[in-house]
Amino acid sequence: MSKVVCDISISADGYSAGHNQTEEQPFGDGDMSMLHAWMFDTPEENRAELKAITNAKAFVMGRNMFGPIRGEWSGDWKGWWGPEPPYHAPVFVLTHYPRAPVAMAGGTTFHFVTDGIEAAVARARAVPGAGDIAVAGGASTVNQSLAAGLLDELRLHIAPFTLGAGTRVFDGVPPLKLEQVASRATSLVTHVTYRIVKAGLPD
Repeated sequence: MSKVVCDISISADGYSAGHNQTEEQPFGDGDMSMLHAWMFDTPEENRAELKAITNAKAFVMGRNMFGPIRGEWSGDWKGWWGPEPPYHAPVFVLTHYPRAPVAMAGGTTFHFVTDGIEAAVARARAVPGAGDIAVAGGASTVNQSLAAGLLDELRLHIAPFTLGAGTRVFDGVPPLKLEQVASRATSLVTHVTYRIVKAGLPD
């Protein structure tokens, strides 16, 4: 069976985004330039990790990661990534509001799921072919998948700065036992991979 994996960049104090997301500020308040600098400023140092992020047969993401629109869908918003998003596979977007699928160039189709994280992961698993299922973020969606026991592997990309506020990985998640299976530091980030051993800690 496919693994359910997650890659997410975080600050040293665990935040993946600030508050008050807008179209002009996809990651909300605060100077977020350091959060993803490792992807754009030093891609050669991090080639393996960058390749792994999109190496999945299907993806699950939260509505905030797809865009800044709140409430009922309006307009023609198709994501932050332009006409050819980097996924090249089905992407299942969590939302409370139905919307018809959006097909993009390069093989990405956004499907909008209104019945929760478990349903989204089940639909991603049902996509034909070999490969893992990737929970693409943001932190709230990652936390939902952790709390529901759906995630097998968590890959944190830790940038050397603190943000102080925002949405943070592990907030609201019951205690977990993690096994560190890999770590690697480059100039702008430390990559740490954990296997989720089980929910809850021993008494």
